[in-house]
Amino acid sequence: MVSGCYDLLHGGHIAFFKTAAAYGDLYVSVGRDENLLLLKGKKPVFSELERLYIVKSIRYVHDAFLGSGCGLLDFEPDLIRLKPDMFIVNQDGHTSDKAELCRKLGIEYLILERIPEPGLPARSSSGTKRDMKFPYRLCLAGGWIDQPWVSKMHPGSVVVAQIWPTKDFNDRSGLATSSRKIGIQIWGDRYPEGDHELNAKLLFGAENPPGKMYVSGSQDHIGLLYPGINRLCYSGGYWPHNIESTVNPDICDWLSDVLHLVPLEPRPDGYDPLKIQHLEKPLIRGLGEAGDACWEAILRKDVIALGMSLTNTLLSWKKILPLTVPDWVMKQLETKYFSQYPGAITSGSGGGYVIVASEKEVEGAIRIKVRY
Repeated sequence: MVSGCYDLLHGGHIAFFKTAAAYGDLYVSVGRDENLLLLKGKKPVFSELERLYIVKSIRYVHDAFLGSGCGLLDFEPDLIRLKPDMFIVNQDGHTSDKAELCRKLGIEYLILERIPEPGLPARSSSGTKRDMKFPYRLCLAGGWIDQPWVSKMHPGSVVVAQIWPTKDFNDRSGLATSSRKIGIQIWGDRYPEGDHELNAKLLFGAENPPGKMYVSGSQDHIGLLYPGINRLCYSGGYWPHNIESTVNPDICDWLSDVLHLVPLEPRPDGYDPLKIQHLEKPLIRGLGEAGDACWEAILRKDVIALGMSLTNTLLSWKKILPLTVPDWVMKQLETKYFSQYPGAITSGSGGGYVIVASEKEVEGAIRIKVRY
């Protein structure tokens, strides 16, 4: 017997069924819609009846049924009823609770490696859904330079990274979630094909229709739609005059390894970071230089220089737009991060997440994955 959701069925599922069926008649417990909603907070793409129909139609499956229990062990009543010789999981599906349940029932518990059919890629449901979904954007250094009223004082660069939706990141936390929602309205919850610059300009125009009081900076839209890591150079316009990009796997994987996101409180409704402004040329130059330093540090894979560029960006924000770094946020950064790690910055104005540069683990942090 095996169990699972089996939504968006792919080659990995079939390979798993084929291998499991080699041990005997294969029975499949299919998760009910209600239980999946309870566990994941959203319904599957296909209904339980459609998923059951599809699974039953696979030639390796002897029989399939809807799980009659609930929770993570929704198959437990069926396991007791069928009393199979073996309960089989793949490596991703293994948990100690499943192993303990089988031990108590005297059922052999087998963990299979995820091995695809020859010539086919390895697949997992979480990976397939992730690959289809719309990415997020991290702004690492130089933020606010993408606003013309800033870069006209002095040119500079912003560094952004496109990241996989490894989780549903918090709204109003500086990860371009408002721009992302508009992108999902246009293309659905999947990364669009086609020219990156054209797509980014379409999204910029959709979020900034004529007459809008506050124009969202284009680094949000470019960061969402350009893969890898990007340096955006601004000199008084809404769109950068130059974009440098890298999708080098070694560099992108290195950045994924040294960036850590620690949740803070999201920005409150009505929050206005622009009430106080000190638009002075030397301060703007320092902000733009932090973006340049960040880009060079990433290309060299220099975590110390990367951390300094993050911290210098945040300190520049505090001088230019003081309300972008509330006192309580600055206190947390000074006490928890600046003294212990190469550097840190908030993911956006007012909080959201702390982005920490570090080669060692950061307590309470979420890991990210740069998309390339």
